[in-house]
Amino acid sequence: MKRDHRPYFVKHLDIRFQRWYVNHFLRPQFEHLGKRTTFMKPWHVEIFGENISLGNYANVIAASDKKVRLTVWSNFGEKGHIKIGDCCLICPGVRIGAATEITIGDSCMMAHGAYITDSDWHGLYDRSQPVGQTAPVRIGNNAWIGDNSIVCKGVTIGDNSIIGAGSIVTKDIPPDVIAAGNPAVVIKKLDKNKRIKTRAEWFFDPKYLAMQFREIDRNTLEGNTILGWLRSMLFPSKND
Repeated sequence: MKRDHRPYFVKHLDIRFQRWYVNHFLRPQFEHLGKRTTFMKPWHVEIFGENISLGNYANVIAASDKKVRLTVWSNFGEKGHIKIGDCCLICPGVRIGAATEITIGDSCMMAHGAYITDSDWHGLYDRSQPVGQTAPVRIGNNAWIGDNSIVCKGVTIGDNSIIGAGSIVTKDIPPDVIAAGNPAVVIKKLDKNKRIKTRAEWFFDPKYLAMQFREIDRNTLEGNTILGWLRSMLFPSKND
């Protein structure tokens, strides 16, 4: 489809249903789920284990073929946890698995298919061992974890740093750099004279932002009808 054929009220009924789904099915599974979080296709988000927290104004996007999975699996009664800050973006296919501790700061972006783990998930010599070696992962504020990249156990990524697509991070990455490769290494320093605008700034006035989105929807969907929407689904054409 080239555009959304739904009438305005249908789209917002869908949004309200997704909010209900989040509050009814997902919120009870979180240790903490912040205010004004938004989920797209929340029925494709899987939460497993205790002590999983997601901050305010987060955006989580899931898809049927790329589920979002947040998992805490601790061994021998140990309490692992995942803590994700405010204003973060979690894209389809993101997997975060903790046996000990994964802490992600504010305004972070985790792109399509990113994987973050603090464990080997099996013993190196005893493959029946369910968790293996673990070490905490800490990702600073405003970090960007690129498409299909992997962040391994024991890694710290500094504030504002960017991990290139497809990278495998096995060692600490300092703040304000771009790192890429397997294993990931610093390839460029960010220009400290250039101001970085964070997602937190975008959410500075959430009521005004919500009003803007509603106005965009009204303008974009203006003139759409129920019959036209049903026709586009049942009998799609090149113009759809």
